[in-house]
Formats: sequence, structure tokens, C-alpha cells
Amino acid sequence: MKQETELISNLFRHEFSKMVAVISKIFGLHHIEIAEDIVSETFLLATETWKQKGIPANPTAWLYSVAKQKTLYHFRRNKIFDEKIIPELKATQENINEIKEMDFSKQNIKDSQLQMMFAICNPAIASEAQIALALRILCGFGIEEIAEAFLTNKETINKRLFRAKERLRAEKVKLEMPSEKEIDNRLDNVLHIIYLLFNEGYYSTTQNQILRKDFCFEALQLGLLLTEFTKTNQPKTNALIALMCFHSSRFDARQSDNNYSVLYENQDESLWDMELINQGNYFLNISAQGNEISSYHLEAGIAFWHCQKEETEEKWENILHHYNLLLQINYSPGVALNRTYALYKARGKKAALIEAEKLQLTSNHFYFTLLGELYKGIDDKKAKSNFQRAYDLAKTQTDRQTLQSKIDTLIKEA
Repeated sequence: MKQETELISNLFRHEFSKMVAVISKIFGLHHIEIAEDIVSETFLLATETWKQKGIPANPTAWLYSVAKQKTLYHFRRNKIFDEKIIPELKATQENINEIKEMDFSKQNIKDSQLQMMFAICNPAIASEAQIALALRILCGFGIEEIAEAFLTNKETINKRLFRAKERLRAEKVKLEMPSEKEIDNRLDNVLHIIYLLFNEGYYSTTQNQILRKDFCFEALQLGLLLTEFTKTNQPKTNALIALMCFHSSRFDARQSDNNYSVLYENQDESLWDMELINQGNYFLNISAQGNEISSYHLEAGIAFWHCQKEETEEKWENILHHYNLLLQINYSPGVALNRTYALYKARGKKAALIEAEKLQLTSNHFYFTLLGELYKGIDDKKAKSNFQRAYDLAKTQTDRQTLQSKIDTLIKEA
């Protein structure tokens, strides 16, 4: 029974989005909720049937076959097929054959997923709702998992998804690729949502380590999907993939066995995933083609140097240089704060303190954590005060544990 449960859970994560995309492509995005229900019912039937009769020889083919039967039955039973679907498709024999066949081939699945990605990442929908839709429709995450990621409840997530789908219907968004002229503009939004989705996992406040890691790798898979199509396989796409590979490579080293956050300088290099680092190097090299330098290029460059464990002047000068360029094209308080840390590593505490005091990020616990580090050894009283302020602002138990450890160390050394 455990074997069937684990297999179904794994298949749901990997096949849910593919099946919903294919069904929605044929019957229209305005029927997306029906597509979700049909696919969910298919997995429910799999759970019941496979426990009684055993796992079929080809579980994926079994799911596709049942989903196809359920889809055609649903639309015919509700007369939607003859009264709405056929007229919408102008009743050509080619369209009718496509519906009857319901193509679950590898290429059609990829085409449908790409079209779904561009539909969900429509600028008419708020970014937060796009992320929720992406997690549900593109990545196959359950409502409870999405709620946990956003630190909210299922009802809130369901309402958010409902409003997003209503928006798709109101805007009459179709499951199709934008025109060639529009792809560049829309691709920026698609990449941004993948970037936010990755960050939702990498910088997540949830304590579910497996869920966080899954978010990161699902975002990476979406990025890789874009590289399989000429029009979306652009330098900035490859730069984002490189960035995600580099960050993901250090995922296991960022947290200790007792759930403490491990600072970069204390990370065990043997826990870094060299395969992902090599993959990041590959995509970073490809991203150098062309004339555009996006924020993803610069962030990937920073992440690349963080994957060089040896502390050298060249390393931190390069990281500082990348942050200086990043601030010029995409300023944010977070980037300014990270740039100040790089300045400290490259030029020393006094130079960094001058810049840090200018930032005045008084509601950011990372800001006070950095101030604590910079004052340590110069003015330990101020260092302790800033660590305490950071502790008061920290939102997770892990961060508070790390900061309390720093405070305790200062007290012992006093």
C-alpha cells in the first residue's frame, strides 16, 4: 500500500500539470477548473484501483487513458461538446479528430505546458496570484502545500486562485503562444514569475525543508522547459537557469541537522552539489551570447562567485562589481544591503559601516544583523544592540536561534 501511495504522489506532482495543460489546450482555458477536477478524479480512481488490482505495467499511460475517457464523457454528458466546444472549433474534422485522440505525446505535452505558462503569467493577473496559479497548475502542488508556503490557510488560497481564473476568463486569455513580437515582452514576465517561484522556495519562511526544495526544483524545470523552444531560449533565460542552478547547489549546506541556518562562511563545501554547479557554469556560458545584460546575468555572476569557496580578493571584488552594476539596472533595498556585505568582504568593516548607516532599513532584520557583524570587534555594545534588534524583527524561529547564538557569544566574550 505504501508503494502505491508514494508512486501516486510522485506521479501527481509530475503529471498533474501536463494533463491539465493538454485538456485545457483542446477545450479552452475557460474550462480549466473542469480539467483540474477531471485530473484529480483520475488520480483518485488510480488510488482506489491500484490498491485493489496492483500497479499497472505503465502507470502514466493508464492515467492518460482514464483522463481521456473521463474528459470526453464529461463534455458529452453535459452537452458541452456538441453545443459549445464544436462550434468554438468551427467543427473541422481535424479539430474533432484531435479531441477524440487527445494527444498526450511528449511534444504536445511540452507545447501545452509552454502555452499554459504564458497564459498563467499574463500581466493582467497580480504577481502573487500568478505564483499561486503557477504552483497549482504548472507544478501540481496541492492547496495545503501552497497555503503553507504563503503562511496562510486553504480558504485564502482557494479565493486567490478563483479570482485569478476569473481574471483569465474576463481577459479571454487563450492557450496559445503570443505573437513573435509579443514573446519578448511576455517572456520577461514569465521569467519574473519563475524567479519569484524559486525565491518562494529558497528564501521561504516555512519549516518544511522538502517543500522548499521542491519549489526550487519545479522552478528550475520550468526554466529548462523554456530552453527547448527557439523563441524562448534566450540569453536571459539561460542566465536565470544558471542562477537557480548555483543557488540550488548549496541548498543542503544552508541548514544544519538541528534546523539552524548555516551562514555562508560556515557552510560545508562537501555538501555542495557539484553537478548543479557544473550545470550552472554551462548555462552561464551560453547566456553570454548576445548583447543584453539582464539582472539575471548579474545575479548569476554573483552566485557563480559564491560557489568558489576559497576567500580571495578577486572573488569579493568581482561580487562587489556585479552588485554595483545590479544596483544601476535594478535597484532594491535588498540588493543595496547585499552589496554592503560584499563591500565589507572586499574593503573592510569601516568602509562598509559608512554605507550601511546610510541605508536605514529599520524594519529589516537582515539589516540589523549586518550592522551587528560590522560593529563586532569595533564596538561590541553596539553589535549586541543591533543583534537584539534583529532578533526582535526576525520572523522565523531559525533566524531567532541564529541571532541568539550571536548574542550569547558576545556576552561570553565580554
